[in-house]
Amino acid sequence: MANGPGGMNMSDMFGKMMEMQEKMNAAQEGLEDETVTAEAGGGMVKVTANGNQKITGIEIDPEAVDPDDLELLEDLVIAGVNKALEDASDMAQEQMKESMGGMLPPGMDLSQLGL
Repeated sequence: MANGPGGMNMSDMFGKMMEMQEKMNAAQEGLEDETVTAEAGGGMVKVTANGNQKITGIEIDPEAVDPDDLELLEDLVIAGVNKALEDASDMAQEQMKESMGGMLPPGMDLSQLGL
């Protein structure tokens, strides 16, 4: 059997890939329990998202509800949701980097793996 890069044979490489996949799956499952909360309008709208980038909660201060200016409230909700999703994505990437530790080559961009 021919050795692959770094003197590893194919079964060693396959084993490493399986180990990496298991670590990624475990890290992704853990992200469901991790949350971030973003605010818009000085806290008038608070949006919570989990590490899987799903919105898990929205709080709206009653003062933000003006029947004559619903557009402002809509804009605040959009801003809060976008910020929460961005923060959740950043948190997920950090968690994945930590869980993968030394298994990834230095400088590898996890977004190439769809993370």
